[in-house]
Amino acid sequence: MRAICPGTFDPITNGHIDIIKRASLIFNEVIVAIVRNPAKSTLFSYEQRLSLVREVTKSIKRVRVEGFDGLVVDFACKRKAAVIVRGIRMISDFEYEFQMALTNRNLSPQIETVFLMPHPQYSFISSRLIKEAALLGARLDTFLPSAVLGVLKKKLHEQRKKILKKTKQ
Repeated sequence: MRAICPGTFDPITNGHIDIIKRASLIFNEVIVAIVRNPAKSTLFSYEQRLSLVREVTKSIKRVRVEGFDGLVVDFACKRKAAVIVRGIRMISDFEYEFQMALTNRNLSPQIETVFLMPHPQYSFISSRLIKEAALLGARLDTFLPSAVLGVLKKKLHEQRKKILKKTKQ
């Protein structure tokens, strides 16, 4: 059975990787689906996110990475996936994820949504919080793969330089 693990992955965290690894133990194939959403502002470009996710998941068996536009259920149908895998960290995630799962079921009743909870050490990690903590100078090596950490530091350094340049003008 094929599953889709969709997301923005801006950036991919150890929590995401935990969910992807565990999904790969349950399903024959897991497609990590990177959404290209022009309406959503991301730190990393679509191409950078694809590259980073491919890099940090290349050693996980039965996992491949693809990008997509549009509805995740349409992408799942095109790839003949029977399941959408979603991670739920905290109870606060549940309401949104439940609403999205019900909407997807209404759009494509043949596709199931499976919720996986991350390992407790990753239960509080979100890409948004990681970016905020990184901007404030936090150590993030326990939350991000080293390949992602290096690229994130470089990206934030470039942003800081741009901000400083603007404030000097």
